[in-house]
Amino acid sequence: MRRVAVTGIGVVSPLGNSAAEVYGNAHAGRSGVQRLDAAFADRLVAPLAASARFDGADHFEPAKLRLLDRVSQFALVAARQAMAGAGSDRDQLDRNRVGVFVGTGMGGSLSNDDGYQTLYGDGSDRIKPVTVLMCMYHAPAAWIAMEHDLRGPSLTYSSACSSSAVAIGEAWLRVAGGSLDSAIAGGAEAPLSLGSMKAWEALHTLAAIDADEPSTSCKPFSRNRSGMVLGEGAAMLVLESWEGALARGASIQGEILGYGLSTDTSHITRPSVEGQAAAMRAALQSAALDPSAIDAINAHGTGTQANDATETAAIRSVFGKHAQRIPISATKALHGHLLGAAGALECALSLLAMQQAVVLPTMHLRTPDPQCDLDYVPNAARNRVAVRTMLSNSFAFGGTNAVLVLRARPPL
Repeated sequence: MRRVAVTGIGVVSPLGNSAAEVYGNAHAGRSGVQRLDAAFADRLVAPLAASARFDGADHFEPAKLRLLDRVSQFALVAARQAMAGAGSDRDQLDRNRVGVFVGTGMGGSLSNDDGYQTLYGDGSDRIKPVTVLMCMYHAPAAWIAMEHDLRGPSLTYSSACSSSAVAIGEAWLRVAGGSLDSAIAGGAEAPLSLGSMKAWEALHTLAAIDADEPSTSCKPFSRNRSGMVLGEGAAMLVLESWEGALARGASIQGEILGYGLSTDTSHITRPSVEGQAAAMRAALQSAALDPSAIDAINAHGTGTQANDATETAAIRSVFGKHAQRIPISATKALHGHLLGAAGALECALSLLAMQQAVVLPTMHLRTPDPQCDLDYVPNAARNRVAVRTMLSNSFAFGGTNAVLVLRARPPL
């Protein structure tokens, strides 16, 4: 297995639309969660969302924009940033050995909703001719491959909230195994449609609005947590062989060391300690690391009652006494839950934080929960911390658990 470097990072998110902006806001604890400004907001019990400040018209010509659901717009812009950051010379690429790996949980949700509104709400049969192309889950990956003329495998993974972590892990396997020279990998999600939000609302997993300050409504690991907040956006990484990155003088942003998967078969929505712990152990085994080598964890940390207590117990199960010494960040408090794109955004934030010797904060944690008794870096980033190796956890409805092992870039 070859070493795999991360040489480009691109982000569109509720915390900003560049890697630098997203990291800066996360470090400062600025929340992207807000009251939802949408025509249908009054139909929601708790009209909250983490929305990206993004207008597709700023990035695409009108003819192309008409073909793109918001999820594909996010993916394309994040991929452009990542490719630019990697300094990829198009003329030097063997396009047959570059792949595209994208995770999404809900695909073209907005276009799907629009089509149903036309059909059922308006009673019209005049569905947009390109509705299928906009809705299909594979559209973001396909558009990225076409825009950059990448002719290797173009694959889409949909395993709910672990989708983009799976996409990055699967890309890592192919680059590490030598079947690809490089890959664009990450996730995209645009779930803020009425139909989607009402469906999530019906599951009773969404947070109540904080009466004092709506932006603090997502409270991972806090005793008064009430659920998650849906978010939107995309995060993409360029992965390539370490030797290839060094040979072309690329700026290395970090390294993917390993990847673990497990399937939790206990319940389709309720997590288990055993399932989450199995994924973390598999990731450590993949990276050939002892648990004591882990310096920090980016938790799945959704802010739901079930996940946060379970994840705490799973971390204890894997790390034993060392668990007390590991700083744990739950950045969903700030950027919300991007579902299929969450793992990629959190992976990107972890790599960016390690570059700065920082552990990002778990914001809005002011009421400790006895069941969640680890070091969650409450309410302020921790600076000047030697973080060399991290886990990034992504756990999902349906039971697919994915964990990435990340290493900081070498000193400049």
